[in-house]
Amino acid sequence: MSARLLVIGAHPDDAEILCGGLIARYCRLGSPVKIVSVTDGRSGHHRLTSEQLIDVRRAEALAAAERVGALSAVWSFPDARLTASLEVRQAIIGEIRDFRPDLVITHRPYDYHPDHRAVGLAVQDASYLVTVPLVCADKPALRSDPVVAYMTDTFTRPCKLRADVILEISDEFNTLVDMAACHASQVFEWLPYHDQIEVPSGSQQRRQWLAEYLSALFRKRREFFAQELVAHGLPLAQEVKIEAYEISQYATQPTLEKLQRLFPGLK
Repeated sequence: MSARLLVIGAHPDDAEILCGGLIARYCRLGSPVKIVSVTDGRSGHHRLTSEQLIDVRRAEALAAAERVGALSAVWSFPDARLTASLEVRQAIIGEIRDFRPDLVITHRPYDYHPDHRAVGLAVQDASYLVTVPLVCADKPALRSDPVVAYMTDTFTRPCKLRADVILEISDEFNTLVDMAACHASQVFEWLPYHDQIEVPSGSQQRRQWLAEYLSALFRKRREFFAQELVAHGLPLAQEVKIEAYEISQYATQPTLEKLQRLFPGLK
């Protein structure tokens, strides 16, 4: 039986940029994938109103998921106002019970964005409770909780991500770029505005610019995890693209054999 992957991110586009290689690989192998955005993305723009942006970002998230054959859900919690509330926790418990994933990918509770931190904490709080029948009793409890892993980040305080898993996803990079490009309101409009970056106007030129932008991001990521790459026996070549994952200690602890099943291509 193929493994089932549930990605729970704070915003539409978090999953594609932070673990798009793993998503693309699962889908290429025919394994079920669902991408959930806990917030509606209403705050990430400089021209559109929040009401307009909600619809735009739902459509972009759906297009990105359809690009690889994944399922998509964008919830209605307000962007930039998220807390690890009981309501958010219960929604996550319900989603995990409904989708029954083998692997859940989410943010670490340490991050620059408060929404990211809130989602990471809410998933942590939900991990054990998905097995407790009298919690959210309208949905059948799981007999065991899934493995939970934190998606790639390069923050160091209070602690650096522990790279329990490093995947080389160079073969999936172009698909990752295509998925990210579906989030046009973010990568071609909001990001350049916020970071004061010039972006070309033509569609092909924009796609090439995005590929170069993300390649630079992956180079920084590879340099950040250079010692871990050596320890895992992976190459340090400039063109190598990697994703690093930390296994949460608050959910099921996998054996090496199970890790290799959950992270295809893991050496």
